[in-house]
Amino acid sequence: MSEPAELPYVGNELELFAHARNWKRYWGSVVGPYLRGDVLEVGAGLGANTQLLRARAEAVRHWVCLEPDSRLLEQLRGAVSSPEAAPRERFNIEARLGTVESLNASEQFDAILYIDVLEHIPDDTLEVRRAAARLREGGHLIVLSPAHGWLFSPFDKAIGHHRRYTRDSMKKTAEGIDRLRLERCWYLDACGLFASAANRLFLRQAMPTLSQILFWDRMLVPGSRVLDHLLFHRFGKSVLAIWRRGD
Repeated sequence: MSEPAELPYVGNELELFAHARNWKRYWGSVVGPYLRGDVLEVGAGLGANTQLLRARAEAVRHWVCLEPDSRLLEQLRGAVSSPEAAPRERFNIEARLGTVESLNASEQFDAILYIDVLEHIPDDTLEVRRAAARLREGGHLIVLSPAHGWLFSPFDKAIGHHRRYTRDSMKKTAEGIDRLRLERCWYLDACGLFASAANRLFLRQAMPTLSQILFWDRMLVPGSRVLDHLLFHRFGKSVLAIWRRGD
């Protein structure tokens, strides 16, 4: 185990996107069935995703939130230990400073989550390899990231994104990793794809407004839940990949 290295987060959008509750419920409904046993959430930020997912995590024993920014970690710890959480949920969640590289060598998990995190990491292939080594037999690696390099905008640059993914480029991050099998690689949020394209081509904003986030979340995401299914998840502004460790 290496010493946890603090990596200050350059973005300032986390509080803004915490208002995207319909979006979080949407992708949360997809990943929820894979959450069991010991869970590792990498780059947990302010804990908004943790708070949402723990309601779907009845089969979880222990949940470790890793956050490399000490400023965010303090807020994260407050969120996951808040009085609003049920006693069992508070007991199951642990917030730590660090990255996958700084974990104890003996630690293994049944599910590892990267929710809008992998695109911030310079060497994503190395990161996926490190995460895969932490999976138990039958465990799942779950990655949600923004899709399509042509949508890379001033917003992506402002919050520290190194890239956006296609399904093919997402799959390549795990190529050659022994016994890691892809179970699902989907695009999500077809309606949001058009909104992102409008920002990229016309608005060129470095940061969306709260009213824009609420419009997307309340008006477009419900439409995407229907349209994505009809389009067989072939289009969308985000890409979700789920791998399983085993034969």
